[in-house]
Amino acid sequence: MSLTLPFDTTYLTLPDRFYSKHAATPVSAPSLIVFNHDLAAELGIDTSDMSDEDAADIFSGNEALAGSTPFAQVYAGHQFGGFSPQLGDGRALHLGEIDSPLGRVDIQLKGSGPTPYSRNGDGRAWVGPVLREYLMSCAMQALDIPTTKALAAVLTGDPVLREQGPLPGAVLTRVASSHIRVGTFQYFAARSDVDGLRDLMTYTIQRHYPTATGPTDLIKQVMQRQIELVAKWMSVGFIHGVMNTDNVSVAGETIDYGPCAFMDNYHPDTVFSSIDRRGRYAYSNQGPLTHWNLAQFATSLVALMPDTDLAIEEFTALLNTFPDLFEAEWAKVFAPKLGLAPSDETTALVKELLSLMSEANADFTNTFNVLDQTEKTFPDWYAKWRAAGPNDDVWKATNPQVIPRTHKIEQAITAATAGDFAPFHTMLAALKSPFTPNADFATPPEEDEKVRQTFCGT
Repeated sequence: MSLTLPFDTTYLTLPDRFYSKHAATPVSAPSLIVFNHDLAAELGIDTSDMSDEDAADIFSGNEALAGSTPFAQVYAGHQFGGFSPQLGDGRALHLGEIDSPLGRVDIQLKGSGPTPYSRNGDGRAWVGPVLREYLMSCAMQALDIPTTKALAAVLTGDPVLREQGPLPGAVLTRVASSHIRVGTFQYFAARSDVDGLRDLMTYTIQRHYPTATGPTDLIKQVMQRQIELVAKWMSVGFIHGVMNTDNVSVAGETIDYGPCAFMDNYHPDTVFSSIDRRGRYAYSNQGPLTHWNLAQFATSLVALMPDTDLAIEEFTALLNTFPDLFEAEWAKVFAPKLGLAPSDETTALVKELLSLMSEANADFTNTFNVLDQTEKTFPDWYAKWRAAGPNDDVWKATNPQVIPRTHKIEQAITAATAGDFAPFHTMLAALKSPFTPNADFATPPEEDEKVRQTFCGT
């Protein structure tokens, strides 16, 4: 065996209605696209004896790892407001958990074949979404925004049929603090499975929130992590695209990079999902939708409280604190982007700048990088900002120079689909140093390069 992972999969100690054990479907000719050696080292994984061929076999699912019992998790979820009582890992398999220097983590294959939850899907992924998630998650990690992490990407050698026709198949290996979602709780709540809910809550508290004393405290702590996460998203112009409850990690990590994007030109109503026709998950709606998702989380926990009426009253009072908490966190993360301390005056300056940027169709990332040049474009705002006494070192150090611009991702995917992975590797290297100027990745797209929607398309 070229790789040994000390699996200790505690999720399998839960009742078997929480998951389905299932093996990966073999692929014909796996080949390695990329392996994240830095992440492996952070996880304490020794890859010194692992060749690229070994990695391709392991992370395509062809070679079983000792101690691994692959399984798919079941969950439910609100998708664009409509509730689906059973979803689950339709194209993903958990290899298991390991204890690492980063804490306990799941290691999961995505695109490894059908599972009992595939709902007539093929369980596969094509290379485009695999590379998009790899780039996006590595960018988020470099920006210090909580995220699932990409460990490997492998070509399968087998075509995947999608609307565009046959496309190169691929498998992503994803690392997460866990894959417990709001929708996992909803699955058991929808079935009035109080024992399952209690088991899940107990497990979640032990794994993620050891100081939580019960349902109310768990909601409070999950809410705080979600607030911190989404405020950070917005500070870099990130749009998740599909904030369904099955895509909300209770651990507070960014998960499931489907139709997502970092904005180029700023507008609060920007939407990047091709299926979000009503703008439910627009950039500016991410705070309110987080509030809504947390309400669904709280609703799923009502059955664990001894008095339903008192539980609803208690949970509602807690959730009503969300808007003020989110506004405060939003102000906290945006203030250093101007080189200022959080205050009402700073928040007003940020909001005024964003309004001016929207009117001028200004690039989100680049505007924050050249605040000292806004005297020409926004002279009145510039005068107020300078009068506030900004610390130039702080705002210059806070605002990233390089983001994963959608048109660059699409260019890398197009090249990779044709067998050329050089643009992907070049972009990956740039994203690992987001605060280092890089002219190749700082330029907004020309009109003919703009990508106004992205697709899940896995």
